[in-house]
Amino acid sequence: MFKKVLIANRGEIAVRIHRSCREMGIATVAVHSVADEHALHVKLATESVCIGNNPPRESYLNIPAILSAAEITNAEAIHPGYGFLAENAKFAEITEKLGFTFIGPTPAHIRLMGDKIEAIRAVKEFGLPTIPGSGGALSEAAEAARICAEIGFPVIIKAAAGGGGRGMKVAHDATQLEHALAMAQNEAQAAFGDNRVYIEKFLQTPRHIEVQVLCDTHGNVSILGERDCSLQRRHQKIIEETPSAALTDAEREPLFTRVAEACRNMGYRGAGTFEFLYENGQFYFIEMNTRLQVEHPVTEMVTGIDIVSEQIRVAAGEKLRYAHETITPRGHSIECRINAEDPVTFTPSPGKIVEYVPPGGPGVRVDSGLFPGAIVPPYYDATVAKLIVHGHTRAECVARLARALEEFVITGIKTNIPLHQKLVATKEFRAGTYTIHSLTHFLETGRFST
Repeated sequence: MFKKVLIANRGEIAVRIHRSCREMGIATVAVHSVADEHALHVKLATESVCIGNNPPRESYLNIPAILSAAEITNAEAIHPGYGFLAENAKFAEITEKLGFTFIGPTPAHIRLMGDKIEAIRAVKEFGLPTIPGSGGALSEAAEAARICAEIGFPVIIKAAAGGGGRGMKVAHDATQLEHALAMAQNEAQAAFGDNRVYIEKFLQTPRHIEVQVLCDTHGNVSILGERDCSLQRRHQKIIEETPSAALTDAEREPLFTRVAEACRNMGYRGAGTFEFLYENGQFYFIEMNTRLQVEHPVTEMVTGIDIVSEQIRVAAGEKLRYAHETITPRGHSIECRINAEDPVTFTPSPGKIVEYVPPGGPGVRVDSGLFPGAIVPPYYDATVAKLIVHGHTRAECVARLARALEEFVITGIKTNIPLHQKLVATKEFRAGTYTIHSLTHFLETGRFST
């Protein structure tokens, strides 16, 4: 097992990784920007290194600085968390070439799944269902029009190198297609330096279902169940839960079997998530995230498995400790992402934390890097905490979530806690009858579409 791990991230996920490391007896190295000098992950780590100025490209995306920090602290492995360099194949490749262990998938798998077009082609060969579409990159409106005539409108145009909802545009009919195609290409170029886009059929009322996997280097695959991530704003998830209220065991088990077989065929290593749209009893693969997910805690709550710890053990060459057939999820868990933003306008709200009182009680967990006096800088992602609750039933879980949101106090900045309270109070959320378009409809009209 490793003696020292460098955590190439910040905020709540850096704190989360540190905690698993310390429970395993592993020393930690925190890297930080100037703005994060007094952040909680820096305070908790065994040692810390400043890697640059505040903009991410000068610090948390600064590969030479991070690797230099690993070198001077004698770290043996690097955990990238999520975001920043977590799905950067070049970073993983250089890390391993320099003799450090990258706690994540192989560079080849990161590269394959990072290209959405190639990922779709690959999973088709592994037997996973995909959405009808172009099957490859498009460059001209005429070609796009031909594809749309075959699959029918509406369609969604996506960036091949995309993520986080960037480079995605919907065309509801032929009059919108050319403009949507140009917009998607321009946005993809600006965001990823790659203007390749592809087209898929735009599903009307899907759920967003993802399957959590853990794989070791000995051929073992464990499926840790699914998560429902359908409540999204601009393709950004804000509430996630497991199990999905929309699925039955008769639907999920065949999906788990196919995902496990895909992992074996790939020879996948580490934690990963296969993401699907689900509509009318059918699953359609959309992408695979080759990293730890923001919403991993809900899976941990129902399985009792520390996913970060398993990532580290797999990277050290150990076998998975949990066989798929021995994993029995218990109860229900829901996560709310607490963002530093205005709950109405969604304008970012950086600043100094004055009061911080997280909720507690049975079945309540808060992952955060906040404390009274902490500074929320304006340079990074808005998520500052995650509220995760667990209950024996979904109804109990929802009630516990409502209570925990009432208790949660963060002052000095604005947060989206009031929005979560409104959502949790709706009859549709309590019934679990929502789709990926529901939150958009709620924000526009004050009620869910179902």
